[in-house]
Amino acid sequence: MAAADTQQAGRVASNRKAFHDYVVLEKLEAGIELQGTEVKSVRAGNVTLTGGYARIENEQATLYDVHIAPYECGNRFNHDPRRPRRLLLNRKEIDRLTGLIQQKGCALVPLTLYFRRNRWAKVELGICKGKQDADKRETLKRKTADLEARRAMRRM
Repeated sequence: MAAADTQQAGRVASNRKAFHDYVVLEKLEAGIELQGTEVKSVRAGNVTLTGGYARIENEQATLYDVHIAPYECGNRFNHDPRRPRRLLLNRKEIDRLTGLIQQKGCALVPLTLYFRRNRWAKVELGICKGKQDADKRETLKRKTADLEARRAMRRM
């Protein structure tokens, strides 16, 4: 599992929309296979996780629709911004994820992208279930009520 303190130090991108659209059941950390210019672009913070998802195909985990902008100082060796990227997981983790994802309504969504120990690029994946519109409204009401309660406590 990913530790919160290691994520804070090297966090590059986060998928805030995922927490609005999904209920996160479980989180796990996975390595990501990047090309040379992709690493430089990720370090510069040119990553968009919104709309990204992961699939397990041919007993391999792959990350789709994550946009890593081409490196601005790159040349003809620049990468395709939306190419599928392989996730680095153990066989046991892949087998467990396969069973969890096959449940109705579950998806594998990237939540954050960060550098661990300022060296390795990692993706925090969430096993998520989609929220209904009523659930989204309920979450918004709860957040608003908590915010108002905190403001009232601060005034006292």
